[in-house]
Amino acid sequence: MRTFNTGKVTFEYPDVWEVEKADILSNPDCIATLSKGQDNLINAVMFPTHTNLDDYKIFMEDAISDDGGVIIASDFVQIAGKDAIKLHANMDTPEINFDIHTYVFIENNDIYIFELRTLDVSGESEREFRNMIDTFKIIA
Repeated sequence: MRTFNTGKVTFEYPDVWEVEKADILSNPDCIATLSKGQDNLINAVMFPTHTNLDDYKIFMEDAISDDGGVIIASDFVQIAGKDAIKLHANMDTPEINFDIHTYVFIENNDIYIFELRTLDVSGESEREFRNMIDTFKIIA
């Protein structure tokens, strides 16, 4: 296991995942991008917000549905000692069919969104992602 630390947030991730250079030019809110092979990508963002988990859950479900995604599950959960939204959806585009697994936290008027896009049907990448999220801590 390795530790990812921005000075504001930290989490552990398995050695099979690689930290990519965050694309902060096109996404200034990006705090982490990790990949495992060609089939798995995690993107994490953080930005100020005045919303709450209830309202954001509705917004996120609508956005995915509007993009043609099918929501498989969307629940409020407790993970990493925090309240969160856990969402699982499937996106079927002309180019590719993939699953999205998302965790959303809102604390101190900041929103933290972790999203895994995966082609892995075995569930292994999803388990690794969930374990990463379970170690998520807000430092500052």
